[in-house]
Amino acid sequence: MQNSSRQVLFTVGHSTRSLGEFVSLLWKNDVTAVVDVRSKPSSRLQQFCQAELSSHLRECAIQYVFLGKELGARRVEQSCYVGGQARYDRIRELPLFRSGMDRVCRGLEGYRIALLCAERDPITCHRMILVSRELRGLDIEIRHIINQDTVESNAQAERRLLKAVGIAERDLFVPVDDLIERAYDLQADRIAYASQDMRAEGTE
Repeated sequence: MQNSSRQVLFTVGHSTRSLGEFVSLLWKNDVTAVVDVRSKPSSRLQQFCQAELSSHLRECAIQYVFLGKELGARRVEQSCYVGGQARYDRIRELPLFRSGMDRVCRGLEGYRIALLCAERDPITCHRMILVSRELRGLDIEIRHIINQDTVESNAQAERRLLKAVGIAERDLFVPVDDLIERAYDLQADRIAYASQDMRAEGTE
């Protein structure tokens, strides 16, 4: 039997949805607060730029919080880059990142939160590969909103992740948890932000 008292955290990507479709997804899952983890809360789709989005969400009785500075994947801290590419393992150790994670965990005590980023598929987005990865060991049920008919558990997303990076789900000599951690690492290398300026400067 599922523990009904377990805290639930959603993630969602705005992608190319209309604003009405996006809000409908939130309402369908009883989301009461959106935590924006985009480093830069802008979009070529005007409705998902910070000012317009936050205003509309509040009109729909959904709170909006920007934590892109804390939990974003495009960092200003040069210590997070190796060869010009952001390293998620370094980002996770930043005090600012840790404080952002603490805010999310505290927020779950009073709100049904959805982490917002741009990508539709969570396995191609740092909201799962960086942020959700840090929460998966806690007593939090992570659910990824895909569309009106599909909400994927983090375990289901991890099975897709294993397949996407070419790791067999079963290995006689390697525990499943180790395989999943390896898959996260491989995907982080694939999707992490790369700064051409830092590459040119030869940062580490």
